[in-house]
Amino acid sequence: MPNLTDISTIRDLCARHDFALSKGFGQNFIVNPGICPKIVEAAGIDESYGVIEIGPGIGVLTKELARRAQKVVAIEVDQRLPPLLAETLAEFDNIEIVLEDVLKVDLQGLIREKFAGLKVAVCANLPYYITSPILMRLLEEKLPIQHITVMVQKEAADRIAAAPGTRDAGAISYAVAYYAQPKLLFTVQPGSFYPPPKVTSAVIQLAVRPQPAVQVEDEAGFFKLVRAAFGQRRKTAANSISNGLGLPKAKVAAALEAAGLPATARPEQLTLADFAALQRQLAAQKAEG
Repeated sequence: MPNLTDISTIRDLCARHDFALSKGFGQNFIVNPGICPKIVEAAGIDESYGVIEIGPGIGVLTKELARRAQKVVAIEVDQRLPPLLAETLAEFDNIEIVLEDVLKVDLQGLIREKFAGLKVAVCANLPYYITSPILMRLLEEKLPIQHITVMVQKEAADRIAAAPGTRDAGAISYAVAYYAQPKLLFTVQPGSFYPPPKVTSAVIQLAVRPQPAVQVEDEAGFFKLVRAAFGQRRKTAANSISNGLGLPKAKVAAALEAAGLPATARPEQLTLADFAALQRQLAAQKAEG
């Protein structure tokens, strides 16, 4: 059984399979032997779970998941990796590799087909360059998953886990908090990877809510409003929303006041409930003509 956290083993494996790490796919393999067991432990994975892993790399996290979960389905976009994974994961019979783009694969169908009767979780060392699109796809599709435990760039983790209504919050914070309860678990230093990235990483967990945090009639419109508000962070919410949605500033200011909010409020000062109330007021304005 190869030691997949040993750099010389990784180099030998890659050389034998004529595999070169791809910056385009954001490939940085975990070589700190304590990290993957810690991630899986934090995720609470046991044999009652089916787990979706995104970007298995050479299988170091995959192996830890397979030791605990009933089944692991690893989604990998790099078509060069299956021969390596066939070697590194040969001892396991509860792993399936799906050679697809996670942003395009039918996740609802995959869960129905592969995980019948199991609780479902996502656990992954995500490619940092597409962290937000992956997380939002997992959440927006309202998949029957319990939680998402992923390693991401620390700066992204801080933004994702920031509570709405606080200084560090951004549009992604509100989107995530609408669907899930995020928690930053621990940080991981660059030396824990091969090759080492230039940034610190962090593991976060998103506990998926059974129902969204606030009730809105038009989800697409709600998130369009939030994105507009944060489109020009240094401006007031009224100015940003006016510019982002092409609405007269006076109307936005009136809607803010009708929602019980100051017209001078900045986007990060508003809560999810505040944005929901603002959306209702803007919709009422539109209905009145």
